[in-house]
Amino acid sequence: MSVRRNVFAAVGVALVGVGVGSVLAQREYKSGIVWPEPKLVTPGDKPGDPPSDAIVLFDGKSLDKLQNGDKWLIADGVATVRGSDIVTKDKFGDCQLHLEFATPAEVKGTGQGRGNSGVFLMNRYEVQILDSFDNKTYFDGQCGSLYKQTPPMVNACRKPGEWQTYDITFTAPKFGDDGQVTKPGYATVFHNGVCVQNHFELQGNTNYDKPAAYEKHAAKEPIRLQNHGNPIQFRNIWIREIVPLVGTKPEPKKENGEKKGE
Repeated sequence: MSVRRNVFAAVGVALVGVGVGSVLAQREYKSGIVWPEPKLVTPGDKPGDPPSDAIVLFDGKSLDKLQNGDKWLIADGVATVRGSDIVTKDKFGDCQLHLEFATPAEVKGTGQGRGNSGVFLMNRYEVQILDSFDNKTYFDGQCGSLYKQTPPMVNACRKPGEWQTYDITFTAPKFGDDGQVTKPGYATVFHNGVCVQNHFELQGNTNYDKPAAYEKHAAKEPIRLQNHGNPIQFRNIWIREIVPLVGTKPEPKKENGEKKGE
C-alpha cells in the first residue's frame, strides 16, 4: 500500500508541476488600445445624492434651471406641480437622470386620472409617472412604462404619498442627413431601485393618439416634467451627461512586403 501511495503522490506532483508551468507560460493579452485615464467623479454621500459632475436641476430651493419653474409651488424642499409643464433650459443627449417623486397621499380619481405626470427625455420620449399602487389602467401607461410602447417589467410602486425614485440612463437616437434613424434611442429605468426597463429600444416618439414614430431632431434636447392636472411632488433632481471614454486604436499591421506609407 505504501508503494501505491508513493506512486500516486509522484503522479500528483508531476501534474501540479505541469499546471504551474502552463500558467507561467501564459502571456497577457493586450488589445493595443491606448486609453485615457478616466476622470475622477466623487459619488454623493448617500444613495441618490448627486455625484460631483452632476448638474443639479432642483435642490429643494429653486427651479431656475427650468422654464416655467416659477409656476410650480416650492415649499419645505419640495416642488409641487402647478400651472404648466416645466422644461430644462439646457439641452441633453446621452444622460443619467435621477429624480424623486410622490403621488398625492389623498387618492382621487382612477386609472390615468390618478397621480399622473411624466418625464419626457429629449422633450418627446416619456417615462410615465402614475399612482399604480392598486390602480388598474392599460399596462403600457402605468408607472414605469415607456408610454404606449412597453409596460414596466414589474410594478415597483410604493403607496400613495410615499417618496419614490427614478434612475434613468438614456441613449439618444442618431439620424442621417435624410432624416432616417441610423441608431435608435435606448432607455434603462430603475424604479425604487428595481430595474423596470432594461435597455429598451425606443420605437419613436411616445404618442397618445398615433403609433410611435421617429421625427428627426437635434442631438441634444431638453428634459420636460409634465403637468397632467395632479399635484405630484418632486425633489432631488439631477442629471449627468454621459460621455463615452474613447481610446486610440493601434494602426493595422502591414502585410508582408507592403511598404510603409502604402
